[in-house]
Amino acid sequence: MKIIYNVTIKIDQAIENDWLKWMQEEHIPKVMHTNCFESYTLSAIRGDEDEHGVTFSIQYLAPNADMLQDYFDIHASELQKEHSEKYKGRFGAFRTLLNVIKQSNN
Repeated sequence: MKIIYNVTIKIDQAIENDWLKWMQEEHIPKVMHTNCFESYTLSAIRGDEDEHGVTFSIQYLAPNADMLQDYFDIHASELQKEHSEKYKGRFGAFRTLLNVIKQSNN
C-alpha cells in the first residue's frame, strides 16, 4: 500500500521566498535522493495566510511502509535537523501519514 508522508509547515512571511527557494533547490531534492519516495507535491494552503505566516504542504509518496520506515530510520532525523537549524524560530510544522486507497493516473 502506498503512503503519503505529509509535512505541513507555517513559515514566517518575511522569509517565505528564501524558504521556498531553499526547499525546492536543496531540501526536497535531498529527500527525493534518499530513494524512499516516488514523487512529491509542494502546495500552498489557500486561505490560511495571516500576519504570522503562510502555510505549505509537502506530500511525499512512498511506495510502501518499508520504504517509509527506511526514510524515518536512516534519513529523517538529519534532514529535519538541517531545516530546524536553518529556520529556527521562524516556522511551525506537523506531520501526518495517509494511506492511499485509490490513486488516479491522470
